[in-house]
Amino acid sequence: MVTQQSRLGRGGRSIEKLPRTKLYTLAFAIAPYAAYERMRGGGNTLAPVELAPGVPATLVLSYPTAVRILNDPERFPADPRVWQKSLGEEHPLLPMLQWRPNALRCAGKEHTRYRDALIQATAAVDLHAVRDRTIRVAVSLINRLLEIADYRETVGLYVVEVIDHYITPLVFTVLNEVVGCPPDIGQRLRRAFAAMFEGIDTEEVNAEVASALVELLALKHAVPGEDIASRLVHQCGGLSDEERMAQLVTIYSAGIEPVRNLIANTMRRMLTDARYRHDNHNFTPPVEDAVEETLADDPPMANLCNSYPRQPVLVDGVWLPAHQPVLVSMAACNTDPAIVGDKGWTDNKSHLAFGSGPHACLDIARGMTKQIAVQAIAQFFDAFPEAELAIPAHEVAWRPGPFHRAPAAVPVAVPSTPPLIIPPAPIRR
Repeated sequence: MVTQQSRLGRGGRSIEKLPRTKLYTLAFAIAPYAAYERMRGGGNTLAPVELAPGVPATLVLSYPTAVRILNDPERFPADPRVWQKSLGEEHPLLPMLQWRPNALRCAGKEHTRYRDALIQATAAVDLHAVRDRTIRVAVSLINRLLEIADYRETVGLYVVEVIDHYITPLVFTVLNEVVGCPPDIGQRLRRAFAAMFEGIDTEEVNAEVASALVELLALKHAVPGEDIASRLVHQCGGLSDEERMAQLVTIYSAGIEPVRNLIANTMRRMLTDARYRHDNHNFTPPVEDAVEETLADDPPMANLCNSYPRQPVLVDGVWLPAHQPVLVSMAACNTDPAIVGDKGWTDNKSHLAFGSGPHACLDIARGMTKQIAVQAIAQFFDAFPEAELAIPAHEVAWRPGPFHRAPAAVPVAVPSTPPLIIPPAPIRR
């Protein structure tokens, strides 16, 4: 019989012998692409990192290597249950990464069962209705922006921070409507998921998420509607309410932070890239192109798609330890010089922003993400074509964290504009 020790001695080097990069620091948040380049030094396709102090992991930097790993669930299962025992019960990473009975955190038959439930629950989502909802919410928020903006008399412009006052409420409102979540429960989920992505108040986050979702499911048992939560309750009969809650956690996790970051990153790109300025005399790329470009070379979730090998695995001449997270860096892989050369992505949509393999985002989730992002951005710039970043681009602060790529704030200077007409909700038959 070949033991683990003898297998490790058959060639290859240990990932532990390479220098470890801390993904949770402000320094990494400020210059992640420089860090990826350093980690690639010497042709490395994998690099040891820390997700939090004393929490080691491996980061995948190579596009081909990432695709192989993401499509190999037998050697790289997504179930974290053995690994998470090494963390304390209140570790701040737990709400984000701990095992739940959902497709993201399971393997094999469990994964198939939960993914099928997600497909069934989201099958009735109408992307045309999502577009209409996004436009109505965007216009309503735009009409209130100048009321809360800071007026700069010296330049005759208003300055508003768009992440807190436009992007975040828009994303939550649209997602709550699609899920079928009332505003009061939605506000509780908004606070809890914000804390989850920031890695704070582990026990309180889990308790608040559970409390809000229990209330939502009870409402849908009693008063069903044409929404995702109602379909989970009434058309996914093989699930317990605990499992239904876990599917809703997946939906909110995928529908809030990535979408919010995508909108913020794309707006920042359009405010700082001369190609997208309104006074450009050449052809200005449409918003759809800006969104796709951002997904490719500055994805909103930079490092994720976690897996946990059950035994040591040899990949690209490097041994990865058992039961330690392997994260795919979508940001590093999408900009892998071996794939894109020195010009970066153009119109190639084979990026990994939505993952790959059996755990990739559902098609409907991709469609919703793009629809919400495109309409949110288009409505804003239609209302404020003269909008400018209110600070120099290099002064935009970035939120530290091992998983996301997101500015902390995007202050925008806009002129006064008359209120927009909110389009009526269409009657759908």
